[in-house]
Amino acid sequence: MKTVGLLISHKNGEKRRAILPKDIKKVNHPELLFFEKGYGELLNIEDSEYINAGANIVSREEALQKDIIVDVKLGDADYIKQLDPGKILFGWAHAVQSVDFTTDVINGKHTLYAWEDLYEDGRYIFYKNREIAGEAAMLHAIPMMGFMPYEAKFAILGNGQTAKGVQRILYGLGAKQVDIYGRRLETLFRKEMFNYDVIVNCILWDTNRKDRIIYKEDLKKFKKGTFIVDVSSDVELEIETSRPTTIDNPIYEVDGVVHYSVNNTPALFSMTVTKVLSERISELLNPLIEEKDNEMLERAKEIESGEIILEDIRKYREAKGIK
Repeated sequence: MKTVGLLISHKNGEKRRAILPKDIKKVNHPELLFFEKGYGELLNIEDSEYINAGANIVSREEALQKDIIVDVKLGDADYIKQLDPGKILFGWAHAVQSVDFTTDVINGKHTLYAWEDLYEDGRYIFYKNREIAGEAAMLHAIPMMGFMPYEAKFAILGNGQTAKGVQRILYGLGAKQVDIYGRRLETLFRKEMFNYDVIVNCILWDTNRKDRIIYKEDLKKFKKGTFIVDVSSDVELEIETSRPTTIDNPIYEVDGVVHYSVNNTPALFSMTVTKVLSERISELLNPLIEEKDNEMLERAKEIESGEIILEDIRKYREAKGIK
């Protein structure tokens, strides 16, 4: 049996949590759950509610001592180097692009189960989080654009769950024009991209690709004030000038083009997402605690005891010259 420490993310604006008190009943051994003090405070949940459900409330330092560490934004954690060797890490990691984080996981000989790789019957189990990422990004970014959607032409890159959320908001607000460019239309987008007022990037990019959708040199050809909403928020990948921003400081400008690149937009609707997370995370903790095989978790294992399993991590690091 393994103990579980559930940590409060220190990422800017991050209020999502992994488990609500009502779902602790799904955990076979709630006495092995150790929540950081104040875990649900930002969601108006008292520590006593977790205690009454059979779990424990401890200091951050005590939670970090547990065998399994659960953190919603694990890839942005500020404590990986402090952990004792051989922990099990469970959260959104994005280990391919998060080079420093991954190096610390490898050096600490930890095992990583990434939430972004949790699929069931071919569908991502947190697909609602991706939809909300698109919805939240648009609702957050639109007031910064200076114009209403019904006055603007929008291009959406990608046609997956995140793009679906973007479409829902734009259509609801009567956007003047919304054109969607799926994977097969990337070349067409490159020809037409200068015609738009707003470009919304929702692409799930192949990290092994060397090309880009938008290069820095392209920015000078855009109309001044063109807005890029980069929901994917990948560093040095599909949009050369994109870098993650925060909920409190979401935009910056390069060559007259405004970039919005908040990489945790669902945190703006933290309770909605927490309900989605809690239902499934509470179930998935059982095989981790009881050290039992689980097919979904096995597919989500990217690093085991410091050894890279996910080949994309290895390829990306080799391409960057990182050992």
